[in-house]
Amino acid sequence: MEDPADIKAQFGANVDFVYFENEPEVGSPDGDRFDVLADLVEAYEARHYPIETLDPVTAIRAHMEMAGLKQLALAEIIGSASRASEILNRKRLLTMDMAHRIHKHWRIPAEVLIQPYHLAGDGEAKKAGAAARGR
Repeated sequence: MEDPADIKAQFGANVDFVYFENEPEVGSPDGDRFDVLADLVEAYEARHYPIETLDPVTAIRAHMEMAGLKQLALAEIIGSASRASEILNRKRLLTMDMAHRIHKHWRIPAEVLIQPYHLAGDGEAKKAGAAARGR
């Protein structure tokens, strides 16, 4: 992490406007400056420190870990212990109904849950098929 003194030397007085003790009043000159600088900081962070979107299974596992939940909790939501196991072990894709239920109960963003993702063994199955065809 960069030293704040180095940042101030590099960017000068503009840095002063990023560090407000209290958020300025909306519509005021300081408020407008605050909004512009906040947008610039957000754009900079998105470009230089992008956050990768989690695939559905990773997001579910992360939520379960943070909330201290076991596989049984997922089974109760989707209605089947075997389906919960298959989902968590990447042997079965989530259905739209499962994604909706998980979103409703755990508030994991729906756009994360409906992303396509690979099942366990997808890579090996494709490699084996290509090898059998002589590629």
